[in-house]
Amino acid sequence: MEIIIISLAAFLVAILTFFSGFGLGTILTPVFMIFFPVDLAIGLTGIVHFFNNIFKLILVGKNADKSVLIRFGIPAVIAALIGSWLLINISDAAPLFSYEMFGKTFEVFPVKFIISILLIIFASIDLIPYFNKLQFGKEKLPIGGALSGFFGGLSGNQGALRSAFLIKAGLSKEAFIGTAVVVSTLVDFTRLSVYATRFTKAGLDENLTLVLCATLAGIAGSFIGNKLLKKVTLHFLQVTVAIMLILISIALGAGLI
Repeated sequence: MEIIIISLAAFLVAILTFFSGFGLGTILTPVFMIFFPVDLAIGLTGIVHFFNNIFKLILVGKNADKSVLIRFGIPAVIAALIGSWLLINISDAAPLFSYEMFGKTFEVFPVKFIISILLIIFASIDLIPYFNKLQFGKEKLPIGGALSGFFGGLSGNQGALRSAFLIKAGLSKEAFIGTAVVVSTLVDFTRLSVYATRFTKAGLDENLTLVLCATLAGIAGSFIGNKLLKKVTLHFLQVTVAIMLILISIALGAGLI
């Protein structure tokens, strides 16, 4: 049953995230957590996310903007190393607060709470008409890359911050998606390399069938997303990204994911 549920989730989320450039890992991890311990859920999600990115890299990687990739991607990779190192070398900070809902206890941790606030700010700006023509200058890209890479390595939530900066970098929708995919793949490779020892101990080898099914489902979703790409306008893409940013931000801030 878990194979069917997780594969279906990977398929549907991959279609949506092909346009937004974020979300597969963020949304799929809680689904894995329904069936597996936290460490194993993170490891399984990381593998599915990485191979799905490899497939998307083949499809749209050629559309990446090289200048943006250099200014945004290099700081992202360096910061991802730092964030990943911090994650495995320091104990988890105590939660800011906790609460109960539907018979379950939810804890809100400082890192995810901070991320949620930042994302809500970025997404709100994107939905306000006054800021529709606003674009981040090229000089702001290294800052965005460092932030997304650092939080990607530290918490696994890299895509939303990346999209918030790239969506306003003056790129076409093809260049936006291509650049986001290349950066995401580089950051994934970086953080998975640092996580490797922990993931090996978590028991990944016992769930290869599940990983394979979820990976293939995610690839199928990305393939369909690529086919739908020409039917999606940049304005629709911006609004979709903003709405997804807000929804993910609220879930992060509430401790739901």
